Amino acid sequence: SGCAVKYSGYLGNWNKLFCSNENSKYPRLMKLGKDITLWGLEIGLLSMTKGEAALFVLTPQYAYGQRGCPPSIPPNTTVLFKVEMLDFIDSEECDAFFELTHEQQNRLPLEKLLKVAATEREFGNYFFYKQCFKIAKDRYKRALSILGRRSSSKAEQSQINASKLLLFLNLSLTYLKLERADRALKYGELALEMDQGNAKALFRCGQACLYMREYSKSRDFLARAQRIQPFNHDINNELKKLARYYKESMEMEKEVCCQMFDRLNSYG
Repeated sequence: SGCAVKYSGYLGNWNKLFCSNENSKYPRLMKLGKDITLWGLEIGLLSMTKGEAALFVLTPQYAYGQRGCPPSIPPNTTVLFKVEMLDFIDSEECDAFFELTHEQQNRLPLEKLLKVAATEREFGNYFFYKQCFKIAKDRYKRALSILGRRSSSKAEQSQINASKLLLFLNLSLTYLKLERADRALKYGELALEMDQGNAKALFRCGQACLYMREYSKSRDFLARAQRIQPFNHDINNELKKLARYYKESMEMEKEVCCQMFDRLNSYG
């Protein structure tokens, strides 16, 4: 399992700091049992929920033991930890899933498959908000690869498609952040194939086309999005931006034409 925590470790009466990541804006995702090796801290973190803060007093047998950890921690020392759980993602099922063969994966019940894909998407969201867009993109694609199964049951296929739709939207936004508007448009259009009235997908496609200076296509997508959500602040702002960019491009084109005619006239 992975968790992102803010922590500070103290000796004595909360007055001697020996470790901290309080200054980190985006603490990294740490694995219990691998990155977090203090038994007492691991037990404490497993008892916490996302967003919770706690104070832990760890006696030596739950912390650094009889030897301590020189030079910072003397032998037989009780340590104190102040902890805030920013994020917690249980990756146990994911780890087990990826150890299976392709055949075994295909035989798993759909419920298990959807849960693993949802966890991978959670990891993607964590890295997206940490602004690690390339890693987020890879986690979203990994989730998509899990959902490759086709089902003869309409209800099951509907569940698979609902999970895919969220990933297409996430990938479209992530590719915009990576300044790959062509890929953002591709995933936005894949989302629209599943749900043609999805305002978010139309908005992403409009943003991608605007980035590529395809103003007419951008206007079509954004106008469709606006018809569905007329009071959406982001959509309306993007349409204003589109109008401004289009006007600037027309003025630039006009200026270039005028300069060409001026040069032609000067030859006469």
